[in-house]
This record gives sequence, structure tokens and C-alpha cells, in this order.
Amino acid sequence: MASKQLEYEEIWRFLLAGTSCMCAAFVTNPIDVVKTRMQLESELAEQKGLSHLKNRYYDGWIKGCSTIIRDEGFFGLYKGVIPSLIREGIYSTIRLGAYEPLKRFLGARDPAHTPLWKKICSGAISGAIGSSIATPTDLVKVRMQAQGKPKEGEIARYRSTFAAFKEVYMMGGIRALYVGVGPTVKRAAILTATQIPAYDHTKHLILNAGLMVEGGLLHITASMIAGFAAALTTSPVDVVKTRVMNQCHITKPYSSAFDCFWKTLRTEGPLGLYKGFIPNWMRLGPHTIVTFFLFEELRRLVGMVPV
Repeated sequence: MASKQLEYEEIWRFLLAGTSCMCAAFVTNPIDVVKTRMQLESELAEQKGLSHLKNRYYDGWIKGCSTIIRDEGFFGLYKGVIPSLIREGIYSTIRLGAYEPLKRFLGARDPAHTPLWKKICSGAISGAIGSSIATPTDLVKVRMQAQGKPKEGEIARYRSTFAAFKEVYMMGGIRALYVGVGPTVKRAAILTATQIPAYDHTKHLILNAGLMVEGGLLHITASMIAGFAAALTTSPVDVVKTRVMNQCHITKPYSSAFDCFWKTLRTEGPLGLYKGFIPNWMRLGPHTIVTFFLFEELRRLVGMVPV
């Protein structure tokens, strides 16, 4: 009976992980679109001093949102939402759902006093596995979000999610769908090794200190800290991932993720690697809050213990 109950609990954990992350992705898709556009803006343009902060088309995430709405309508902010939801349904179901089983596999038995290194290792492993499987959906998401308003005489790069998958596959086969898998897996490993352990560890530090009790306020507080930590660690590799994935199959300015990193650093300076940091943080913050708040509440509803 106990083993059967554990089996049901594991199934629920994965289902609830995917559901909560898909809801978070839908809510934050507009910020993700702005972040992608900002990361690609003035790509590989030589920068001097603070001149890279001037004359930007997507000048900050608020102005970026208004610019996209003006050029493409409100639904321009929801470009790439379908592949984004598919991605979360695969990637985040695995990364968040497998985190606790992996933690137990590493010997964690007491959630309140688990060493941080076990949490970091569990997050890195689950994130890497999930992203390596979901890379094609991430690639299509990035390319669809990158599509701005077509210039006169131009047509949209992809008409739909299905058309995007089909065209990428027809141009280069399965391999083309995995362009950027290296930086994608690295970003996912860093993200999950930061975000989930930061939430987990912060939450239990607060509980152990008696500063808060289990509940919504604690979940939101821990999520805010985890979201900032994740944005800080992942922004440079996120810029690299976005640029590598957005490369046209004909014109490829980057031969590898490292080449992209080095060229961006050399031509745009260190701040080039933090392009889109604010929208990245503004996305990861709410995304983390919605994810963990829903995850904890849904666990409570089905009778599972909190994270």
C-alpha cells in the first residue's frame, strides 16, 4: 500500500510541476518576447562606452512592450506562446518533477536540513536532462519570438508553430532542430541549479529561523529571492543561447556557443552579455513566483507535503 501511494505521489509531482510551469510561462510570455528582442538588438555591433544604451529600438522592457504593441498589436506579445507551453510541458515537468527524487537519490532525507550541494546537484541534473529533450521547442520559441513586424515586401519567417518545426526540419533534419543544444543545456543546468535550490534553501532557512510559517507569503518571499538569483546567473548564457538559436541556416555568424560568447564580449563589451537582463529578471521573478506558488498550492490540494 505504501509503495502504491509513493508511486501515485511521484506521478502527481510531475503533473503538478508541468501544470504550474505552463501557467507561469503563459503569464510571462510578453516579457520573454521583449527579452528576446533586446538580446538580439544591435547584435555584434561595435560598442564604445555607454553608447550601446542609446538609440535602441526596444529601449527597456516597458518601452519594448509598447513598441511591440504599436507595431504588431497586442498579440505580438504572445508570439511563440505555443512552443513555449510545449517546452514547459516537457522541460519543466522533468526539471521540477525530478528534483526531489534526485535529491533523495543523493541521500537527502530531511527537507529542513539538506546540504545545499545536494540541492544544486539535483537541480543541475534535472535541468540538463529536461532541456536536452526539449531543445527543439526552445529553438522554435526563440525564432518565433524574434520575429518582428515584417518590412515592406517581406513575409514572416514562420507562419505557425507547425510550419516552423517543419521548415527547420526540412532545411537540416533532426540536427537543425538541435541547434544551440549546448548553451541551452548549460543555461538550463545553471538555471535549475540556482532557481529551485535557492527557493528550497531560502524557504527552509526562513522556516528554521522561525521568521515565517508555511504558507503563501513564505512561498512568494522565497520565490522572489530565487528569481533574482536565477536571472543573475543565467543572463550571459541566455544571451548566447538566444543568438545561437536565432541564426539563419544560411548565414551563421557563430561557429559555436564559445565563439558567440567571445564575439559578443569583444564587440559589445561585458554589458553585451547582460542585454535584456531587466526583462529576464522581470520574467524569471514572476515566473518563479507563479510556478512555486501554484506548485505548493496544488500539492496541498492533492495531499502532498510542501517542498
